Amino acid sequence: MVRLIILDRDGVINEDSDAYIKSPDEWVPVPGSLEAIARLKQADFRVVVATNQSGVARGLFDLDTLNQIHEKMLGQVAKAGGTIDAIFFCPHHPDEECDCRKPKTGLYRDIAARFRLGLTGVPAVGDSLKDLQAAKAVGARAILVRTGKGEKTLSNGEALEDVDVYDNLAAVVDALLAQEQ
Repeated sequence: MVRLIILDRDGVINEDSDAYIKSPDEWVPVPGSLEAIARLKQADFRVVVATNQSGVARGLFDLDTLNQIHEKMLGQVAKAGGTIDAIFFCPHHPDEECDCRKPKTGLYRDIAARFRLGLTGVPAVGDSLKDLQAAKAVGARAILVRTGKGEKTLSNGEALEDVDVYDNLAAVVDALLAQEQ
């Protein structure tokens, strides 16, 4: 059986910025996140990233720079002993009304199609309301981390019923792996 976990990028794997992560130099991992991804891989999880990247449409960085940021992320994860199986991203501006920008479910439906899996109960970790809404809309298990925008999302208190809350990705992985024993 394929086990899958879906992770938001900014605020979950790496530190977030209201000014966007615009270069590889600005991409800084959340403490413990890279090791957490390595532990997921050791437990035979497929690790997939689903991330809104409207900075592309806003002209803050181009697709080549986004690819460089992702190369840095993949390299840092590899150094920690892990891998990311796929990265799905939405490059559109919020005003574009695309189907892939969370809270819409296009990225999640693409993940389901690529891996030929249903997403019911699949852990989906995010730090924003949009992440939680997208996960819930496809029947995934919405998990909020307090890193990134997580504390703000928590203080707003919206759509938090049936959402597990953890301090960070490392704590999520601790809980997921403990549930399996």
